[in-house]
Amino acid sequence: MRIENYISDLLYRYECVTVPGFGSFITQYQSAKVHNNTNAFYPPSKSIAFNEQLKSNDGLLTKHIAEVQNVSYEEAQKHIEASIAQWNKTLFANEKITLKNIGELWLNENDKILFQPSYHINYLTASFGLSSFVSPAVTREEIKKEVEKIEEKTPIAFTPERRKDRSYLKYAAIFLLALSAGTIGYRLVDIQKETQIEVAQQEAQKQIESDIQQATFFDTTPLEIPSITLKVEKQPLKYHIIAGAFRVEENADKKVQQLREKGFEAERIGKNKYGLHQVTYASFADVPEALNFLREVKSNESAEAWLLVNEL
Repeated sequence: MRIENYISDLLYRYECVTVPGFGSFITQYQSAKVHNNTNAFYPPSKSIAFNEQLKSNDGLLTKHIAEVQNVSYEEAQKHIEASIAQWNKTLFANEKITLKNIGELWLNENDKILFQPSYHINYLTASFGLSSFVSPAVTREEIKKEVEKIEEKTPIAFTPERRKDRSYLKYAAIFLLALSAGTIGYRLVDIQKETQIEVAQQEAQKQIESDIQQATFFDTTPLEIPSITLKVEKQPLKYHIIAGAFRVEENADKKVQQLREKGFEAERIGKNKYGLHQVTYASFADVPEALNFLREVKSNESAEAWLLVNEL
């Protein structure tokens, strides 16, 4: 059985898919981006990473395989263990493991697992139908080159005109020069008057501002600012560490009371599809916090605890 197909299915819906005893594949949102060198546009997506420290069985992958294959939970777990054994054999033979649509795994010199994600599939469902594309860059230099080519093909020729000896034009030029000199002198007088008016206006404005400052009174009584109440939306708690499921509701309440006496934030989160009342050690909004808490509970409280992801 190739369990990577089931891992790929779960990566569309969950941020963390754990392969029990091997490691976890974790997704993270990546915003849209543009490659400056190639002018390629990429839509929003999910990036995939691998963490070999997260090995505890949260039941997600095993339960999914059992439901799809219509087999028992124990039989699905055996299939996973067989696949992990084959993966470890391949790794220790210094060969790469290729997981279709997920990526490649191999060992480095220190026997640590390295991971190279695959970019063939976008696991972000919100970007369904969007693909990357390349747009040619628009540069003004190209337009400038086209204009230069046109000018080269169609040069403009200037033909000098022959001058005729017209003496009366000399007198007309002298008359125009005298008229221009008078106009310029009159304009200089106007400019001087405008400058004097502008200076007088500035002095008057300064005097007005000074009078306003002297006539201004300040109230030293402090102002009372009304209080503002901000509503902060809490993130939904959709990651639950399950302590048990009970047919009888009273037994579920007793379990909640026992766990609360031990210091856990236990509560009932409703019935599952089998009609059992589920009791949690605690609930979280963040995957890493939930997984860390699950490891602590498995080590110190109960090895039967598992992680339930509730899609809201």
